[in-house]
Amino acid sequence: MVGALGVVFGDIGTSPIYTVQTIFNPTDPHPVPITTDTVYGVVSLIFWSVMIIVTLTYVTLVMRADNDGEGGIMALVALVRRWGARGGRITIVLAALGILGAALFAGDSMITPAISVLSAVEGLKVTDPGLAGWVVPITAVIIVALFAVQRRGTGAVGGLFGPVMIGWFVAIGACGVTGIIAHPGILEALSPVYAVKFIVGDFGTAFFSLAGVVLAVTGAEALYADMGHFGPRPIRLAWLFVVLPAVVLNYLGQGALLLGDKATLSAPFFLLTPGWARLPMVLLATAATIIASQAVITGAYSLASQAVQLGYLPRLRVVHTSASTYGQIYMPWINGMLMVAVLTLVFAFRSSAALSYAYGMAVTGTITITTLLFLYIARIRWRTPMWLLVIGGGALLAVDLMFLAANLTKLVHGAWLPLLIALIVFTIMMTWQRGQQIVTREREKAEGPLREFIQQLADHHPRVTRVPGTAIVFSRGKQTAPLAMRANFEYNHVVHEHVVIMSIDTMNVPRVADSERMEVDELGHADDGISHITARFGYMETPDVLAALRLLDPAQVEDPIAIDDAFYVLSTIDLTMGESRTMAPWRKRLFIATSYLAADGVEYFHLPRDRTVMVGSRIAV
Repeated sequence: MVGALGVVFGDIGTSPIYTVQTIFNPTDPHPVPITTDTVYGVVSLIFWSVMIIVTLTYVTLVMRADNDGEGGIMALVALVRRWGARGGRITIVLAALGILGAALFAGDSMITPAISVLSAVEGLKVTDPGLAGWVVPITAVIIVALFAVQRRGTGAVGGLFGPVMIGWFVAIGACGVTGIIAHPGILEALSPVYAVKFIVGDFGTAFFSLAGVVLAVTGAEALYADMGHFGPRPIRLAWLFVVLPAVVLNYLGQGALLLGDKATLSAPFFLLTPGWARLPMVLLATAATIIASQAVITGAYSLASQAVQLGYLPRLRVVHTSASTYGQIYMPWINGMLMVAVLTLVFAFRSSAALSYAYGMAVTGTITITTLLFLYIARIRWRTPMWLLVIGGGALLAVDLMFLAANLTKLVHGAWLPLLIALIVFTIMMTWQRGQQIVTREREKAEGPLREFIQQLADHHPRVTRVPGTAIVFSRGKQTAPLAMRANFEYNHVVHEHVVIMSIDTMNVPRVADSERMEVDELGHADDGISHITARFGYMETPDVLAALRLLDPAQVEDPIAIDDAFYVLSTIDLTMGESRTMAPWRKRLFIATSYLAADGVEYFHLPRDRTVMVGSRIAV
């Protein structure tokens, strides 16, 4: 629970800093006036939105849809691909929707550090108005430092996260209690009657307020995405007994504060804190928002890594930052891109209030897609009755779509930004997947059937020189001959005495057990020194070829493989623009440009550089 508090709840736990202030912001294009009715209505809406979206949808329902213990929207995509009709239209559409949700999360991972740190540092204006001009520079320095330390990994500071967040939740809960004591009548807002009364009595105001209310549930997807690190039970317990009471008390306290003094709208979260504790609260809030940002950045690494393994991105460089803790990774290219994007947002928007218009769009889009995919899985996997899906699922979707519609009203005020980011990321991912399909098809034509190639080797045996040693040649499967091996045979008339054709197979599960990782096929010619090995990895694993080869049982192979003396042969592809109409010309250019981001295969597969040979081929797309 302590670990989950430090990693999972940073985002949703820091939402009280800016949510209420944003909803009642007088500069909002659709302002919500501060009256007794609107304060009660807004606080009631916040409470019941948190209960419906976080407690019911995510904690109670969606977390049941795990992929071998792992969660997150990419896990849902893997489940849809595994259980849906292979090649079926619904499966394809829902998988594409899942990728769109992942693309929206990419926008979320850029906006969260910017709005979270900005909102915390803005507390300096409450302690000393003269510091207002320093908010943006201080925020920028914190963000640069945050991204700079990513390469060291989170393990060194991870032990501090839990205690800091426990202190944070105790502090915001206590501040909320002080506000409630001053105006205990605010507790009536826990009744859904006030939320319903607000919506029915003043639908226009209530509808526009939803664009700010949704900020109270930002970070809900983190509960699901990080399920594999902690398990569902600690996350559920931490939410129900620590996080939920603390944030609800704080929202009630802020509502009570506004009822007593409308002037506190400038910073209700920090003004709820006693004067002597405001500067310490600013420092604690800054630490909490840094932790919230850390969780989202780590989530972006995990998402990108899963997308690589599932074939939606080129293989990117991954650095494992912990020898003992699985899943702590650092991706230099993703880190650099995120830092530039976050700094751009800070300097472009310059305040958490301006960024809040953009923030809700990414969150509501991801939540709506998650609910839709979950309902599909509930039907095809658990055979949930259709009437229950229509009534219960329809009600949940109606809530999600209401929030989505409210955020669309902010489209010209900043909500376009996460949509633009998502569109760009979605286009890149779908173009890469489509381009890979085209390259695979053209590559298979050039490679030819593997068994025919082996027979060809046997027929040309007198003209083929079998050099001593073992060559491990990488291939995409065992149906076709590796391009590198074919080139060596056709142009050099050379084949190693022992040849292992190795394929890497990424499964729709997070991790593969060592007992199921390796499969050996002698290809029907046990005496020719050529065999095929399939190494299976989960979509959350980085392929470590040497470690996988060491798992081989000597009884599985005809000849022992000299792993530390073998030569490793990789085929590299040089992509060019072709005349065929496989994709639009702009998508071909995008696919070729994206291919340059691919990490070095030697490093990606953990191969010894001094014993690895690269053989190139050219393919037109």
